[in-house]
Order: sequence, then C-alpha cells, then structure tokens
Amino acid sequence: MLADIHGARCIGIKAIPVTVEVDMTSGIGIHLVGLADTAVKESLLRTISALQFLQYRIPGKKIVINLAPADIKKKGSGYDVPIAIGIIAASAQETMPDAGRYVMMGELGLDGSVRKVPGALPAVEMAADLGFKGCILPEESAAEAIEFGRIPVYGVKTLDEVISIISGKPCSHLLAENIKMTHRNDTADDIPDFAYIIGQDGAKRGLEIAAAGGHNVIMIGPPGSGKSTLAKALPGILPPMDIQEAIQTSKIYSVAGKGNPGGGLIRQRPFRAPHYSTSLPAMIGGGSEFVLPGEISLAHNGVLFLDEFLEAPKRVLEALRGPLEDRKVTISRLRTKVDFPASFMLVAATNPCPCGYFGEGDKCTCTPSKRQAYLSRLSGPMMDRLDIHLWMHPVSPEKLVARKMSEPSAEIAARTAAAKEIQKRRFASEGICCNAEMSIRQTEKYCRLDAPSGSFFGRMIEQMGFSARACSKILKIARTIADLECVDKISVSHLSEAAGYRFLDKNDLFI
Repeated sequence: MLADIHGARCIGIKAIPVTVEVDMTSGIGIHLVGLADTAVKESLLRTISALQFLQYRIPGKKIVINLAPADIKKKGSGYDVPIAIGIIAASAQETMPDAGRYVMMGELGLDGSVRKVPGALPAVEMAADLGFKGCILPEESAAEAIEFGRIPVYGVKTLDEVISIISGKPCSHLLAENIKMTHRNDTADDIPDFAYIIGQDGAKRGLEIAAAGGHNVIMIGPPGSGKSTLAKALPGILPPMDIQEAIQTSKIYSVAGKGNPGGGLIRQRPFRAPHYSTSLPAMIGGGSEFVLPGEISLAHNGVLFLDEFLEAPKRVLEALRGPLEDRKVTISRLRTKVDFPASFMLVAATNPCPCGYFGEGDKCTCTPSKRQAYLSRLSGPMMDRLDIHLWMHPVSPEKLVARKMSEPSAEIAARTAAAKEIQKRRFASEGICCNAEMSIRQTEKYCRLDAPSGSFFGRMIEQMGFSARACSKILKIARTIADLECVDKISVSHLSEAAGYRFLDKNDLFI
C-alpha cells in the first residue's frame, strides 16, 4: 500500500512542498531515497524506536521511503513525523482519512514526543497557499504561527496527538491559538530609555532623524562618549512594525530557528550587534547546500549595529555595500541560489583615530598621517551609504553630576511614527517606504526647493564643496527633518541642519 504524507523544505524564507511517499512490498529492509542528508537518514532509527515504543509494529517487508522531489536535497530532523505517519498509513495500522490533507513537520523523540523544528512560518504560509486543510507542527514551533490565521495550525507534543488530528477526532484544544507558552519575549525591557542617557543632545537629534527616515548613521567619538548606549536605545524610538513587516521578520527568524519564544509574530524591531571580527558568511549569510540567513537578514526591518566599525575586516565592510543599496542579499552556491531580505538601518560606531582621542584637546597622540590612514579604512562607496555623521564628545562632569533627565524615548517615538506615516502615504505607489530609499528621480520629485531655499542650497554647495552624492543625501535628510515637523516644503533651516550631518565629506577634517 502506498501512502503520501506532506512536509516542507525551506529555501530562503520560502517553503516548497516535500511529499514523503511510503510503499511496502515483498522483501526485506528499509530504504530511504530522495537526496536525504545525514540527519534525515538517522531519522529511520528514531522513527522505528518511537513507533515500537508506542506499540506499533514494523512490518517485515521491504519499505521504500521516497522524499520527493528527489532532485532537491533534504536537511534536518523535521521529516521524522511524516515518515512515521507514512509507515503507519502504508501498513494500515490506523485509519487516518486526512493524512494527505495536512502539512506536518517535527522531530521525534524515542518515546514518541515531538520536538521543535525550524521553518514553521514558511511551512504554514506554503500550506495556506496550496490549499491544505491545515498544518501540524510541534507545539513550540506552532506557537510562532498563532497570529497567522489563514489556516488551522495545530501544536502537538506527541505522535499520538498527530494521529488523533488526521483521524478526524475533535482536537480543537490543540489549535495554536490555544497554546499557553511559559516563555515571554523580554527584548523590549532591555532597551535603554533616552531619558536616562545624560547629555549628547546633538547625537540624540541625529538618531531621531535617522529613525524617522531610515537613514544609516556613523557615530565618531572617543571611548566612553556613549556611542554604544545610544545605539542600543535606538530601537526604542523606531516606529512599530506593521503586520507585513512582522510576518517577514518572523519568517527569517523562523528559518534560522530563532522564532519568538513567547509565541506569535516578532513585533519588536530587531537589534543585531555582531562583534567586529564576525566572519563574512556569518554577516552576509551562507552555508554549502543549506544557506542560512546572516546578521544583515536577522536585522531586517531593524538595526544592525557595528561597534569598532573601522576595526572590522575590509572584505566584510565592503560586502555590506550591495545589501545597503538593494535591500536584499543574494547568496549563490554551486547548486543553489537564495535571496534573503536585508532592509536594515546600519548604525556604525568608531573612534576618530588609533588612540581614540582626536578632537579632545591635546590628548591625541596620533600624527595627521595616522589619523588619515585610520579613516581611509572607510572607503568612498561605503561612506556614500552612511547618510548621517555624528561627532560625539564626552559628557561634561557638570552634566554627569546634575543627572538631568532628557526627553523620554516614548515622546521621540511618537514623532518618528508620525513622520513614517507621512512617508508611507507619500510612497504608497513608489514601492519604497522611507526617505533614505529614494532614487534620483524620486529625490527630484519629492525634494523640490523654492527660490530662497534653492539659492541658499546653491551657495552652500559652492562654499562647502559638497559632491553630488553629498547633495543628494542632504536633500533626503532635509526631507526627513521637514516630515518630523509635519511640513510639506523644505526650508533653509532644514537644509542647514541636514548639511551639518555631512562633515566626513571634508577631506581636511583630520589634518
């Protein structure tokens, strides 16, 4: 008897169907075919032990298990449940009329328990698109799909519960929305509040503009000036994710096996802060047969913070150029090509020179050539993608002693959310979502200057010697400043403030 059970295989953040075909004929032995990797091949021992523990017999026949399509390699332990159900169905030990109408995934324990597997959200989305009756997943994996809502998703703890569902028994208590998770996502509790960060008002203003317009930022300052703390506080002023952003971010984390431990979609914008020595595959994403998302994809719709930016390997920094421009990363291997979303806000922090104290009186011990050589690690194309430049000085002792609280993150977040809503309406038909993503045509269309502003901008370009790319960045930043004030026209004050965030364009800065 032939049984067809349906599973899934993730490629990027999308899933494709995998049919587990189980056939029993005269002969002996169990044969697994269909380009299975080591983990899948080992599943036979786990599956047989689990079935025997649950009092199911293993027929003394030749059992052929095919994972179709056979030209795509299968990875992981998620095929344990489909294989076990296929053996039970093919040997007619249970009546399971709905066995072929569900997508099911899960790793089996030797006692028949079902354990978590990655890729739950893409599998549920695929099942909904292909018209399956529902999706059966381990309880912890199913919790990721609580808010998906398009098809029933069941969370199971044991193989017996899987059999109950596909046998047609009432199992509403196993639906994902009825799962009570004991874990909670405490990410938001770890975000510092701007109110408790003493001083650095100029840097806070720059980060507010960056958050409102999706601009990339570089913070330059000596050790202890607060660069890392401000970067960690940035997620607290970012606008909340809409449902589509939450689904896409959650799918990336689901594929990486890092789904929300509290259940449901990931609502807090990601904040990733890899060490500057992180390897290229870890940053961009990689693998041989099975490509996993890297830090830039895990930071999708959020913040990628790179401390000690100029200490990172040059090939890693230069590899960020493409994703920053395209908002995605394409990873090509001999047998596969995978696209991952990578629309993140880059926040870089660095010292101004090797000793770290240039600009702080006579504390710097570096020569001008050393300072220029240090900053030259930041290439022109990479600097072109850093919109806002912030120079930070240590907080004065008087401010540290007074400890005067500043504006809280909640109030700043309200302004950035209002500005982001303006941009959302503006770019509704453009295919972008923030000012930082504007093309040359869109900049020309949405950043028009009246006569006084145009005259001021021309004089500023002539006096400061800004390049064409710097002028484009200034216009985009000025557009964001205007959005924060909820005004349509870009004024002279907006242009003047925006130009102040482009000091790295001056070649003689570190002489």
